[in-house]
Amino acid sequence: MSRLDRLRHKLSEQGIEAFLISRPANCCYLSGFDGEGFLLLTRDRAYLFTDFRYAEQAREQAPSFDLVQVRGELSKWLPEWVSELGIRQLGLEGDDLSLNTYRKLAERILSLNPPPELVPTSGVVEALRAVKDEDEIEKLGRAASLAEAALRWASEFLRPGMEERKVAWELEKFLRENGSEELPFEIIVASGPNSALPHARPTSRLLLEGEPVIIDLGTRVQGYCGDLTRTFFLGRPRGEFERIYRLVQEAQTVALEGIRSGMTGEEADGLARKVIEGAGYGEAFGHGLGHGVGLEVHEAPRLGPESKDVLEEGMVFTLEPGIYLEGRGGVRLEDMVVLRRGKVCKLVEVEERHDRHQRAS
Repeated sequence: MSRLDRLRHKLSEQGIEAFLISRPANCCYLSGFDGEGFLLLTRDRAYLFTDFRYAEQAREQAPSFDLVQVRGELSKWLPEWVSELGIRQLGLEGDDLSLNTYRKLAERILSLNPPPELVPTSGVVEALRAVKDEDEIEKLGRAASLAEAALRWASEFLRPGMEERKVAWELEKFLRENGSEELPFEIIVASGPNSALPHARPTSRLLLEGEPVIIDLGTRVQGYCGDLTRTFFLGRPRGEFERIYRLVQEAQTVALEGIRSGMTGEEADGLARKVIEGAGYGEAFGHGLGHGVGLEVHEAPRLGPESKDVLEEGMVFTLEPGIYLEGRGGVRLEDMVVLRRGKVCKLVEVEERHDRHQRAS
């Protein structure tokens, strides 16, 4: 069943007659078009609305869609199409449209005669995207392998006295020169006390011997993201950080070995959290265990306390336990995994096996 057919089936179950897709990643997932535009899906037609700048690109990337060139903001042209197509009920991506855009659109559409019903939705396409097909898993594997290569390279050139910003710049150059498209987020290089900030930005601080250095980087290959983190030490770890590193490593291993299909994100998170809490560092693990990765670097499913997302075959997500001691430093390890045959395995290992198979054949 195609992606559009699966979406139509999902919409039919919710009683939605037509659906406007506005989120760029969802548009790309359904059509292949990665420019600026909107999709309108009815029971038997699929339209792609964009302006003059992207028309030729849309023809090439989404040949199965009816291309419509438009001008101006959404509220200027969409009501005419809703009226012309006789749409009585229109689903909208409530998580994406701004309040102002929705108000303007609602004002125009509800003035039609008869006025169609507007139905804000949440996570409809995102739920489909959460389960990857083999082509997506292959692209994600290549993105993860590129991230792994960059981190291995970093382990060879890191030296005391290097500036965090310089390290980040060298890694960005490596990634772009080795095939990454636009990076999905700014590379994190955080040393010493800065590594206690989970989303630290690189600074002019110099790397010092014995301190933790967290490097968290993302890649993008054919639109799909990679997201890996390593913690390095230049020389022997100071103080309790050697023990903390081993605890984080153990927490990730327990999650790798224990996660099964059908678990909730909360249950998966609890596997790693139990290890860290049992060692007395529960308060220092303040974020969830992981998140889905795909066309966006953060997407469904979510692995964390109170997450009811159910883990299914084909999902790709991160496992990234961490311990952060305020003012002193932190440790985080992050790998991407795929859920297959009921268990998870590291995506880099899947890609390496695929490469060996390709060379052998």
